[in-house]
Amino acid sequence: MAPSKARSKTSLREITTIVSTGPIANSQPASSTLTKEEQQEEEQCPKEPKILPLPPITVNLVPQQGLGCEAVEGLLVPSRNREYKPSGKYIVGNHPIYAIGFNFMDVRYYDVFAATSGNSVTVYRCLENGSFGLLQAYVDEDKDESFYTLSWTKDKVDGGSPMLVAAGNNRIIRVINCATEKLAKSLVGHGGSIHEIKTHASKPSLIISASKDESVRLWNVHTGICVLIFAGVGGHRHDVLSVDFHPTEIGLFASCGMDNTVKIWSMKEFWVYVEKSYSWTDHPSKFPTRHIQFPVLSAAVHSDFVDCTRWLGDFILSKSVENEILLWEPKPDKNRHGEGSVDILQKYPVPQGTLWFMKFSCDFHFNQLAVGNSNGEIYVWEVQSCPPVLIDRLSNQECKSPIRQTAVSVDGSTILGAGDDGTIWRWDEVSPSSSKTEAIQAAVAADANA
Repeated sequence: MAPSKARSKTSLREITTIVSTGPIANSQPASSTLTKEEQQEEEQCPKEPKILPLPPITVNLVPQQGLGCEAVEGLLVPSRNREYKPSGKYIVGNHPIYAIGFNFMDVRYYDVFAATSGNSVTVYRCLENGSFGLLQAYVDEDKDESFYTLSWTKDKVDGGSPMLVAAGNNRIIRVINCATEKLAKSLVGHGGSIHEIKTHASKPSLIISASKDESVRLWNVHTGICVLIFAGVGGHRHDVLSVDFHPTEIGLFASCGMDNTVKIWSMKEFWVYVEKSYSWTDHPSKFPTRHIQFPVLSAAVHSDFVDCTRWLGDFILSKSVENEILLWEPKPDKNRHGEGSVDILQKYPVPQGTLWFMKFSCDFHFNQLAVGNSNGEIYVWEVQSCPPVLIDRLSNQECKSPIRQTAVSVDGSTILGAGDDGTIWRWDEVSPSSSKTEAIQAAVAADANA
């Protein structure tokens, strides 16, 4: 379907600011200077061996078992509480589309979304007739780049104009100003591919990135500073695939990955460094980046790769390659770090969902969840009902390739699917009036044929 607006391309060669992270600051205090007499005294005294404190033990918590701990599983019978119909498609190219997302950061652009394909990031608008308006397109200078993730944020200086953050195979985070159509910054620091980026809802300057290098990093996109690094003894033991900020607890986030675990991290003790990152005027590499090695809680609620996680209040939604999404409650012990319990509450089946790196999305209010599968179908679940209710199963006769990621509009009336075949698929809600009209027309046609 032809776009309604002219295509605008901007090369990422323009205005590239490379920002690299410096050495991780030593958390131990510097030794004090001794006088000559004190040095002689110290040499004469026998030296005691330095005994380092033992690190806290990190245990992967497993779900509670037994009577009363059974999870409620949803049935694969569509309720048709909301009905959808295929309304359009847009062929982006030959590369798989790994990331797609609506702009929830600014109500002025509620119908605007972005998608990645190969080394390009493209911005579109959903039009009323089911078609797409192509607004902007950015092409990375690295032809071999493959963007795996994107996230919306906004400029704190230029009147809150929309910005895009994208990253992928070449380990560099690109920060794009959509108002000026130029590259604002390039954040360097990860040692492996970047699988997901999330923006903090109330502090859009802050983003977290999940990487193949087994780490999660917290960045300030406006100053270009890597504030905190979450990795080490208690961290992930394989690729980190997904991250998400807690909706109300400002210093809390969750991460998951190929080590089959979901970890909850806290940055509250290091929040002074987050505040310092806003006013830092020296080179970003000189910032005292801190290293956090132990999560608040590590949960083994899945037995295979966990490729997507999202907070639902104080509960967590997590998806693995085991054909299901789980809703569970983490219960960390406030007195003993790393200990606690987890309780699985509900299960949302995802048939043909064994392919990894297939991510779900929700509407703004988390009323419904949409997840694709390897057959090109999308399952739409009512998230906050108990037991889980399948709203609809979306399909299109032309769509046969896996849906890597979905994007649900603010009110849930439009659902987009990012196809492995380089196509964006669109479904729109059928309003009750139009649904009734179509049913009457179908009945009239059936009578005429009879």
